[in-house]
Amino acid sequence: MVQSFEATLVRQCALTLAGMKPGSLFCFSHADLSSIRKLAAQWDARLRPLGLSVRVLLERQNAGSALIYVWRPNQLQQLLSLPESQDFLDRTGYQTGDVDTLLEQLAQRLCSQEEFPHEIGLFLGYPLEDVIGFMEHRGQNFTCCGLWKSYGNPEAMKQCFACYRTCINTYVRLYEQGTSIEALAISA
Repeated sequence: MVQSFEATLVRQCALTLAGMKPGSLFCFSHADLSSIRKLAAQWDARLRPLGLSVRVLLERQNAGSALIYVWRPNQLQQLLSLPESQDFLDRTGYQTGDVDTLLEQLAQRLCSQEEFPHEIGLFLGYPLEDVIGFMEHRGQNFTCCGLWKSYGNPEAMKQCFACYRTCINTYVRLYEQGTSIEALAISA
């Protein structure tokens, strides 16, 4: 069954809609990439008043799909402004700047690098410890695996993942019962 853009957005971005994470990413397929661009722009306009933004980070012409990024600019700016985040981004080759500048650099890396830029985890609100651990261990030797591979306290992360799953399931159920995406988006 093919899910609509909206259903995919709710399922994959519930944590960002709920304000629990600063960003979420999902892949959406459609025969016409211009339709995906149009949907992303429409949802950006609808969610912007609620403190959220939507954009296409990468188009895969051959696959007829795009990576869509949904984020809370204020939350992401706070996260990326932390000294440890700035130090990490600097070490991974990013030029310092505002969120839009950093997102442009991330989009460029998605388009130009053969390997997926794993620093994207920081833009998704994963703990920096987990992003660095994943990069250093090449996805191995994690202490816990849930919505991502964690390299910290496994008990704390199991609780975090359980809370996140509850949020996702609740948002999907509410959406399927007719709650609008705007009503699901917690205002910042």
